[in-house]
Amino acid sequence: MTSAEIETPTTGKYTQPTGLFIDNEFRESIDGKTFDVINPSTEKVITSVHEATEKDVDEAVAAARRAFEGEWHDVTPEDRGRLLLKLADLIEKHLNTLAAIEALDNGKALSLAKADVGMAARTIRYYAGWADKIEGRVIDTDNDRFNYTRQEPLGVCGQIIPWNFPLLMWSWKVAPAVATGNTVVIKSAEQTPLSALYASQLIKEAGFPPGVVNTISGFGKVAGAAISSHMDVDKVAFTGSTFVGRQIMKAAANSNLKKVTLELGGKSPNIVFDDADIDNAISWVNFGVFYNHGQVCCAGSRVYVQEGIYDEFVERFKARTKANKVGDPFETDTFQGPQVSQLQFDRIMGYIDEGKKSGAKVEVGGERHGTEGYFIEPTIFSNVTEDMKIVKEEIFGPVCSISKFSSAEDAIRLGNATTYGLAAAVHTTDLKTAIGVSNGLKAGTVWVNTYNTLHHQLPFGGFKESGMGRELGEAALANYTQIKTVSIRLGDALFGGSVQGTSENWAEDWAKDWAKERAKDWAKDWAKERAKDWANDSAND
Repeated sequence: MTSAEIETPTTGKYTQPTGLFIDNEFRESIDGKTFDVINPSTEKVITSVHEATEKDVDEAVAAARRAFEGEWHDVTPEDRGRLLLKLADLIEKHLNTLAAIEALDNGKALSLAKADVGMAARTIRYYAGWADKIEGRVIDTDNDRFNYTRQEPLGVCGQIIPWNFPLLMWSWKVAPAVATGNTVVIKSAEQTPLSALYASQLIKEAGFPPGVVNTISGFGKVAGAAISSHMDVDKVAFTGSTFVGRQIMKAAANSNLKKVTLELGGKSPNIVFDDADIDNAISWVNFGVFYNHGQVCCAGSRVYVQEGIYDEFVERFKARTKANKVGDPFETDTFQGPQVSQLQFDRIMGYIDEGKKSGAKVEVGGERHGTEGYFIEPTIFSNVTEDMKIVKEEIFGPVCSISKFSSAEDAIRLGNATTYGLAAAVHTTDLKTAIGVSNGLKAGTVWVNTYNTLHHQLPFGGFKESGMGRELGEAALANYTQIKTVSIRLGDALFGGSVQGTSENWAEDWAKDWAKERAKDWAKDWAKERAKDWANDSAND
């Protein structure tokens, strides 16, 4: 079986693909292995999907290689763009089903899931527009040569995506890779494989040749590791934790030295100045911390508030946080659903317990929400120090710390006091402060008077231990292309004729010619220097 009948509160019953999508067909795993997908709201099994092992990765990579060197190679850039446009239209057509799937296996609020699906479609459409605009350059060096560069695809791209934005990350990875002429083997997160599998059937419907996009479900230690170390994968792109990112870099280096891009963790500062519009700042800080249940790599979980408004801000932020509706993701007014899994729930609760033990004050939350599902109360800690684990380490849940700062210089120092550098925010009504602090923060994205407002046209990626390379925007195209230089000689042969046939002693002739030219150059230079000396002597006389 490679499909299952599933029911959601908003779609009723629908057919969910559960196989591995390879060569435009859903198939069972070679070893016949499957694993369960859990509904984090109820802790019950939704369905089972086929689990990819190293053998299945080999099959998927082989399919991608055949497509890259075969039919896909002959598809024009314009037609690549057309196929991506069709895919974007189909994703929008299936928006309600895809959003319901994400609310089901990820637990995100349905309203936010719908926004994610819309963003995924717009991302794909954006890169469809780039497909026929990836160009080289002509470089003029001299009259005897015609030189140009080509932007060529890398080949087979392995891609590994996380569970916090399943379909959106699928689009971020697949769209630029395909637009630039590559083929893809993409592994979804084992917690949330369903939306990627559902979207993959739209790949075939859009008209993509077999093997261009292959989507597999599996575990990181098996399928992810196989992709990272595969000798016929030309590039690996990963979004996830910094720890796993290091392992992927090692695997890439120890195999075929494949190219790597990494979008990793963060511990982002959310800085509020005395002159900020406090209502606006509280709204965006709340969204920056608790959006997507706090399971966001760029979450603004280190909140710093200037001394003059700190007390007022804390009280009003607490009130705003208490107003966040935590509950069933299918209810229209829900803002925060459950954490994605039991493992993630336990990890976050462990950090909350650590914060309490270390002396931090729980201003709001700090407990489980309800008795069923992986729900956690949105939590604010105050009375924190910079060496506490809850301030230093990425929690990846609805938890933040809040503390004071005195000046812009102090804010920059505190903001940069981390090994991460993915994002940051500055809330102020002073343009000079906004620009000065933004320039001083070591982060790949700095938002001013907003948070988490990513856009498909804007590059996104990290400084320091938050990764390498950029997602989104024109910058992402560089992740999937390589530059070839072509230099064509238009003048005579280097030695005045063909190397063979004009002179048996061509090397000797060339050496004599070279010596003559150097002697001429030396004589000219000597004459110039002597003329300068004569002129100087005459002036002194």
